[in-house]
Amino acid sequence: MGQRGRQKPKRLPEKLFAIRQKLGVSQGEMARRLEVDVTYTVVSGFATGKQEPDLIILLRYARLLGVSTDLLIDDKINLPE
Repeated sequence: MGQRGRQKPKRLPEKLFAIRQKLGVSQGEMARRLEVDVTYTVVSGFATGKQEPDLIILLRYARLLGVSTDLLIDDKINLPE
């Protein structure tokens, strides 16, 4: 299906924000923990939905929480407590 048929996960921004909150880190620290070239403003953009993370960044978020990327992109699955 290509880009046009791809549906964006609506809950992704809230999940990325929640991961940062669960880890108890600032946006700047989260940017460092992702181990990619992003700034705290980019991390903020992920949490607000203004920017969409690429696959590598999604993988890094998932690994930091110890979950699969499915959990992040499937709107029907909640983050673990």
